[in-house]
Amino acid sequence: MNKPISVIEVSYQRQHVGRLALTPDRFCAFEYSREWISNGFSLSPFHLPLKPGVMLARPTPFNGLFGVFNDSLPDGWGRLLMDRWLMSQNIDPNALSVLDRLSLVGKEGMGALSYTPSQCPGIEATSHPLRHYARQVEQLLGEEDAGSYNTGLLEELLKLAGSSGGARPKVLVKIDGEEWLVKFRATVDPHNVGELEYHHSLLAKKAGILMPETTLFEGKYFGTHRFDRQGETRIHVHSAAGLLYASHRMPSLDYTELMKATMALTRDINEVARMFRLMVFNVLIGNKDDHAKNFSFIYDNNSWKLSPAYDLLPSSGFGGQHTTTVNGNGNPTLTDCLEVARITGFPVKRANEIIGEVEEGLRP
Repeated sequence: MNKPISVIEVSYQRQHVGRLALTPDRFCAFEYSREWISNGFSLSPFHLPLKPGVMLARPTPFNGLFGVFNDSLPDGWGRLLMDRWLMSQNIDPNALSVLDRLSLVGKEGMGALSYTPSQCPGIEATSHPLRHYARQVEQLLGEEDAGSYNTGLLEELLKLAGSSGGARPKVLVKIDGEEWLVKFRATVDPHNVGELEYHHSLLAKKAGILMPETTLFEGKYFGTHRFDRQGETRIHVHSAAGLLYASHRMPSLDYTELMKATMALTRDINEVARMFRLMVFNVLIGNKDDHAKNFSFIYDNNSWKLSPAYDLLPSSGFGGQHTTTVNGNGNPTLTDCLEVARITGFPVKRANEIIGEVEEGLRP
């Protein structure tokens, strides 16, 4: 890195949106450009309304950064790679501000937003069989000593990780001209985790849940089409964590809040029905890793919609309970799901129909 960043320019599909700056107390301030106010849309309707003037971010839970821009930062696997790469360059990751980290994302992030000045590592992308990357991941995860990191291996995986989140290792690759996100096994995962996730993606589709195209590469690597790309067009994606300022590192939401937020954002009862269906599916398969970053919204064709579903497979959650509670219950039943419908004003008759459809989709 050249020097600490004090101001970041934010762009959306090559259009200037506004600028971010650090205040003396290290919080972020943001201001939309005049042009964007005239012709654009709110990047984050609940916390960054489309209006003139400087807006200040909250101190938590994103270290003084606005939630929508925090969505651009790598997390989990991507953060691990970035921090190890920084250490390989003799840079202390803890010394970087949130703006420094956004400059490292530059134009390579997930979603539609990009940031300048860009200090994104100038790493050349290469193309290898997926088993090559799987071996690299296994080797990297086995390196405990910070001084032993293989810089070449690190840089290759860093380039392919983009600003992806989640704990499982993954690469963003183009296969036969199409953009895919491909996952590999983490140390704590079962050996057949790819097959498990693929199987549950097929169950989700049978249950009526909208998902991107999925496949099982080489019989073991789970792959999903990227929904933040449509050809050369980048799609704006906003996680529930960033939208609602909810931490994904601990239980912080209830599906009641997600249902209400979906209606407030999309103004579409069909999108609320999609969230209800996703809740029922997660309850029935025991997907307890349903944290705030595992729900997202997209802005496409001038409207907000719930994104295609992702990360759907049985998991343990926090203390064996759902990370997002259902009617306040971490070990919910379908009765709790119906109570969420009642509380949020979602038609109970339709809720029962959806429950039946999901149950039918899960039958062998």
